[in-house]
Amino acid sequence: MTDPNAQSPDPNIPPTPPQQPSQPVAAAPLSPEQDIQWGSFAHLGGILGFLPALIIWLVFKDRGSFTNTEGKEALNFQITLLFGYVISYILVFLLIGAILVWVVWILGVVFSIIAFLQAKDGKHYRYPFAIRLIK
Repeated sequence: MTDPNAQSPDPNIPPTPPQQPSQPVAAAPLSPEQDIQWGSFAHLGGILGFLPALIIWLVFKDRGSFTNTEGKEALNFQITLLFGYVISYILVFLLIGAILVWVVWILGVVFSIIAFLQAKDGKHYRYPFAIRLIK
């Protein structure tokens, strides 16, 4: 059965061609102020762990050179701290690990804040100790 209220297509109007999926649009580059802002946030996010630095670096690495450099540096430092936490938790059984967990946490917070303060002024910061796995 057909719907009696349905309109039949007009034979004088050609059918519309199917739409091609559009190409993804590349994200716009960051302005210098935004580049410095996101680069400094990558360091400050280190207070929360390695995920903020990882997310900022992955999202903005192709959009700003300062953010790319500082994001990699912050991420490498956070990975180094992660190794420190793993070693500290293993050493908890020897009773020295409990102290080392706090030392690693304090170092992470202090150096993340120092790096943030340097990066927000547009200066590159290099942590005094970091295993540079991401080049």
